[in-house]
Amino acid sequence: MSQFKSETKESTATKHSFFLETYGCQMNEYDSELVRSIMLDGSFEEVADPERADIVLLNTCAVREHAHNRIYGRLQMLGHIKKRRDLVIGVLGCMAQNLKMELLDNNLHVDVIAGPDSYRNLPRLIGEVFDDGHQALSIDLSEFELYDDIYPARKEGVNAWIAVMRGCDNFCTFCVVPYTRGRERSRPLASIVEETRALVSEGYSQVTLLGQNVNSYEHEGMKFADLMRAVADISGIRRVRFTSPHPKDFPNDMLEVVRTHPRVCKHIHLPLQAGNDRILKMMRRLHTGGDFVALADHVRRTIPGVVLTTDVIVGFPTETREEFMDTARVMEWVGFDSAFIFVYSERKGTVARRRWKDDVPPAEKSYRSVYLNDLQKEISRKRNEAHIGEVQEILVEAPSKKSDSDWFGRNDGNKMVIFRRTDQKPGDYINVKITAASANTLKGEVV
Repeated sequence: MSQFKSETKESTATKHSFFLETYGCQMNEYDSELVRSIMLDGSFEEVADPERADIVLLNTCAVREHAHNRIYGRLQMLGHIKKRRDLVIGVLGCMAQNLKMELLDNNLHVDVIAGPDSYRNLPRLIGEVFDDGHQALSIDLSEFELYDDIYPARKEGVNAWIAVMRGCDNFCTFCVVPYTRGRERSRPLASIVEETRALVSEGYSQVTLLGQNVNSYEHEGMKFADLMRAVADISGIRRVRFTSPHPKDFPNDMLEVVRTHPRVCKHIHLPLQAGNDRILKMMRRLHTGGDFVALADHVRRTIPGVVLTTDVIVGFPTETREEFMDTARVMEWVGFDSAFIFVYSERKGTVARRRWKDDVPPAEKSYRSVYLNDLQKEISRKRNEAHIGEVQEILVEAPSKKSDSDWFGRNDGNKMVIFRRTDQKPGDYINVKITAASANTLKGEVV
């Protein structure tokens, strides 16, 4: 692990404590692990309770309206704590980059703002707040920042996230990521391999490779298929997952690695977003509904038994009911194992917000969301019931949330499996015979 270090030089004179909260996607989870490493290396102490912390950091998401609302609500709660005692409040990540000066409004009580490329500056920024009481921010985007020399400080769990690239060049009209995370750049393959080997030495056997568009990974002639193979070949690794690819550029060599390598999971998250060609063009998805269906069919033919999941947006500006039904028809044709269905909401800085009025009524958006969720629930139930009678290898994760007498784990396709708790422990791989299924979970017995 000699490559990994923090280049942070600054630290406060007094050892202060911090509490870190994460909102949003898996990339934010990974970024919080980087932030934790930088803070600990900067002589700060992490605590498990915000009431005991001198510093509360919120690592934020700007993609969904729900995440925005949660963070604003959390800032109000932290403001009440700040009225009782000294407290430094920091907003990090995509929302910080997207809203910038708006977050420095005194009514929000924010002291520090740091964008996704500014985490190395956190100890210095926090030190400035403690030293002179002024608000501090760092929101410059970088063409080069990869954090590939910083080893993330992870917490408990059986899966380790690894960011293999940062930024995005797709510029979908509904998405803020290119504006909050900058242009696309890939980490050196050797750096990712070294991080994976370090994870194996810590006991991890499953890793998930992260990027806004992982199938466009490229560094010094190495493509994503090369990267997956190199990671999966590491001794001690048993499962390699990845998210998310983009339908516009789906290389066959990548599918071949998924098909042939026993340690690469047979699960592909393939974001649909919409099924109507006019809406897809407005979204700048660079493919048609027919292209997507052809790709999904090709993936299923290439990788028998593959689990396909997706993302869908309903109520994009000007989308009619009939155009929405094109999305439903694609979902029925493809038969996704599961889907994340989102209601369109305007995001500051996006092309969609600048160009089109958010004109689909809330009641209509709600109808479409319920319609697709009901449709997908029935598809998921049928696909899950097809697994009844199979014996599957399950990675044990944690006790079930519904019953302390049960464990939950995941199969190769990332489906949740519930089974009776005996002497297993998180991180174990066990064989489970599937005996029952619902739309969301499989149930089974250890064999």
